[in-house]
Amino acid sequence: MEKSRRQQRLAFILLFGLWLPCCFTQTTPSNSATPTPTPSPSPSPQPRTEKLKVRLAGYPRKHNEGRIELFYKGEWGTICDDDFSLANANVLCRQLGFVSATGWTHSAKYGKGQGKIWLDNVLCGGGEKSIELCKSRGWGNSDCTHDEDAGVVCKDERIPGFVDSNVIDAHVDENKIEEVRLRPVVAMAKKKLPITEGVVEVKYKDGWAQICDIGWTIKNTRVVCGMLGFPHERKVNKNFYKLYLERQKNYFHIHSVACLGTEVHLAACPLEFSKANATSACTGGMPAVVSCMPGPLFMQNSGLKKKLKISSNVRLKGGSRVGEGRVEVLKDNEWGTVCDDRWNLQSASVVCRELGFGSAKEALTGGRLGQGMGPIYMNEVKCVGQERSIWNCPFKNITSEDCHHMEDAAVRCNIPYMGLENTETWYWDSSNVTEMVMSGVKCTGSEMSLSQCQHHKTVSCQKAAAKFAAGVICSETASDLVLNASLVQQTVYIEDRPLHMLYCAAEEDCLSKSAAKANWPYGHRRLLRFSSQIHNIGRADFKPKAGRHSWVWHACHGHYHSMDIFTHYDLLNANGTKVAEGHKASFCLEDTDCQEGVSKRYECANFGDQGITVGCWDLYRHDIDCQWIDITDVKPGNYILQIVINPNYEVAESDFTNNAMKCNCKYDGHRIWLHNCHIGDAFSEEAERRFEKYPGQLNNRIS
Repeated sequence: MEKSRRQQRLAFILLFGLWLPCCFTQTTPSNSATPTPTPSPSPSPQPRTEKLKVRLAGYPRKHNEGRIELFYKGEWGTICDDDFSLANANVLCRQLGFVSATGWTHSAKYGKGQGKIWLDNVLCGGGEKSIELCKSRGWGNSDCTHDEDAGVVCKDERIPGFVDSNVIDAHVDENKIEEVRLRPVVAMAKKKLPITEGVVEVKYKDGWAQICDIGWTIKNTRVVCGMLGFPHERKVNKNFYKLYLERQKNYFHIHSVACLGTEVHLAACPLEFSKANATSACTGGMPAVVSCMPGPLFMQNSGLKKKLKISSNVRLKGGSRVGEGRVEVLKDNEWGTVCDDRWNLQSASVVCRELGFGSAKEALTGGRLGQGMGPIYMNEVKCVGQERSIWNCPFKNITSEDCHHMEDAAVRCNIPYMGLENTETWYWDSSNVTEMVMSGVKCTGSEMSLSQCQHHKTVSCQKAAAKFAAGVICSETASDLVLNASLVQQTVYIEDRPLHMLYCAAEEDCLSKSAAKANWPYGHRRLLRFSSQIHNIGRADFKPKAGRHSWVWHACHGHYHSMDIFTHYDLLNANGTKVAEGHKASFCLEDTDCQEGVSKRYECANFGDQGITVGCWDLYRHDIDCQWIDITDVKPGNYILQIVINPNYEVAESDFTNNAMKCNCKYDGHRIWLHNCHIGDAFSEEAERRFEKYPGQLNNRIS
């Protein structure tokens, strides 16, 4: 019996001795390169104050799907598909600005990534705000290869108000080149902005260093000019600079640059840095000097500005700053958009340069700068980066199944530094205002500074008290209202409506002035009726300027008006004079319907919130009061029907040029026909001129 007990104790000690080191092995991180058994996932390190960057990558893919890549410790890396789940995908999709995930992919479906595999064995609950809050093996601890890169498929519905998303930027290691500038050496050049010529310098430690120009090519110059906001490069007089620079003390941080000319940042080019223990001399060379040609918008010389022409068949729409927007191209005199399949920085840079900006800072996908209307002309654009126009790049023509406007491509371009913030305007609480410095300011919206807007030469402000000082509230995003022109054309008709049915309309000033002299309630008014479908294609909801406390109740129609005037309806003759007009207060701004995947947010019933959600539209049917123009006094003839939304600019929009819609109109005294209805900026200038000269139709046939 005693022998048996000793044997049991010996067996226990042996088992304990084997088990104890094993336990320590699993709880102590291994520094060995030898793969170890998969440890139990533990919480990732606490999130840093800097927001974790997440992006979708790979091909082929749509804008709402792709390989997941994370930016950590200055480097992009992937996530391994081990233990990946839909809960993980939900967390990542929300970080990317989508409401949820519909699926996830394994085995590098979108192609193999490069660099680090940052996370492995990720286990999310699904409610975390960031993937870094989920359990995992920890940053950089993985036994996977890039054959196991995980991807996600997100539901194509945006989180309201989410701004940063679907951005393709340079993603270069800017740690090796923090900042690049041109240092002018000519006295006059130092005083003028933008600086277009000078010594190329890179930020280094607490100062600036130069680049040795041995082997420097025009391709290098093109890249430097592009990243500084200039579309073109020029040859420079090196002999002039050599005399000056020989007398200067230089430090050469970079000894060799070999750009292809298509890069969007100097840091993306092959570079050779000076070694710490080597001499910093540039034997046989001097500091690199470049000269750039600015686009017309940034050129001081008015003579050269006229000679330099930018593309007339490419434009940017919907951006909040100069040099950014949705890409639109002109074909057969009508503007259309570009689908984002394979959209990248090289194609975006071609667009930026042909519009007079530098190379692309970011290429955006998924309609991130607003969705267009009308045709989509291009898909899978594949520019090299040297083309003069996007039309010179290979691309696929579009079929209706290929793309939708939620996939419209956009760009943010590099623009020159103009120093306008030293002159961009201060905004403060106006309680200490002592004088007015500007008055009569009228801007078109394309100016870069208030000083460029039309204004009084001498300040003329009768009410100079602080409360009359102008102020602004700035926003990265805004709404963008557009009328469905084809629906107006399809629904137009004439109605002779008895006066006894128009008392409410008269009370709301929806009839022409002659109605006041009519023999009420006898007789009728002739009304031109149509439906209006108003879409919000911007990046923020359209909401009334006034809060609900100031909305006006109209007992006759039984609803609140949140805006006094929401639309103008005008009938114009050939010389642009109004022959009849109507206006519509915001009957009630609400989401009548929305595109697939977008939920309604505004409803007028029960004194609800009023507005139009991004991706939704408000429909005013042809058969509701005031949805007309009173044409009782109009004679037969050829006219232009014009509808303008938000005519008094009461609510901010990213683009006001598309707020007007025009149609050619023929009225024979009994019937009416509309033809060629279009948004104000949908046609080329040539087509718009032809429209204005439209002689009218001879019958109701449209040839």
